[in-house]
Amino acid sequence: MFRKTMAAGLAALTLAAGAALTAAPAAAQEVTLRLHQFLPPQATVPAKAITPWIEAIQEDSGGRIEIQHFPAMQLGGKPPSLFDQARDGVVDIVWTVLGYTPGRFAKTEAFELPFMVATGEATSRAFTEYVEAHAMDEFQDVQPLVLHTHGPGLLHVRGDGVASLEDMQGLKLRGPTRVITGMLEDLGASAVGMPVPAVPEALSKGVIDGAVIPWEVTVPLKVPELVDSHTGFEGDRGLYTATFGLVMNKAAYEGLPDDLRAVIDKHSGVEAAAMFGAAMDGGDAVGLERAQASGNVIRMLDPAPWIAAAQPTIDRWIAERNEEGEDGAALVEEARALIAKHAN
Repeated sequence: MFRKTMAAGLAALTLAAGAALTAAPAAAQEVTLRLHQFLPPQATVPAKAITPWIEAIQEDSGGRIEIQHFPAMQLGGKPPSLFDQARDGVVDIVWTVLGYTPGRFAKTEAFELPFMVATGEATSRAFTEYVEAHAMDEFQDVQPLVLHTHGPGLLHVRGDGVASLEDMQGLKLRGPTRVITGMLEDLGASAVGMPVPAVPEALSKGVIDGAVIPWEVTVPLKVPELVDSHTGFEGDRGLYTATFGLVMNKAAYEGLPDDLRAVIDKHSGVEAAAMFGAAMDGGDAVGLERAQASGNVIRMLDPAPWIAAAQPTIDRWIAERNEEGEDGAALVEEARALIAKHAN
């Protein structure tokens, strides 16, 4: 009798425990992600785009996602190593200049070609659409989150600066990527490729005479204090732009619970790209104001002779793409059409 009573009691306890487990909500899974990038935290994109992006994801996840932000290469390596850090799982997310790894993003280079870019916001929308249609294979090793550009890039030069195309002859100018250094050579300069964090030291030591960068990054790099003039171009197209990627390790992305992956997806894509581009546009206005306050010479030139001089850059890129079995001219026209669509 006692055994039957004990067995019945144990069965009741077992049923009660099972019911309690069924009724109790599952513990919410929490995720910590590390984001690594190359600029100081006060620079435009870290302060005005990456940080708000992180905060929005953390809020929308109900605090279940924490993103730790490591600026200025705090986790080691050089800026060109960032993409591989995300691909290999050294970190979870990186923000980087795509052109820092020459040859890897061949089709995305269409947006780096001379006199393509409009505003950062419009060009970022166009760039995202272009990649989604034509170049997703270049991101197959990672999960692309935000793909964007900066606004019109221009020349920042020591001494008398650049008042005409002839003034480019012999200048040592920093360029960020393969396509842009090639363009500088076509325009008569001696191009020096380097990541943007190296620019201030190179200018102060006379390694270079100037650099091509957008207005927004001149502020954290203190470029107006290191050069004497700035040269841009009239109209609605800048000399060049660079392309950027906020990308995530594929295994880390795919390993997220469905609901948390949906949060990441909500803050990815074309609208996120537009937000990053708009932040850079805002930074351009600040950079221009700082340069004006510095008393430096600011010139805005007729782009026509420059467009003609830079045409070999475009022709060379088209020929390279054709050699790879692609229609290079069609890719350029598609990029131009998308930029025009979003700029108007």
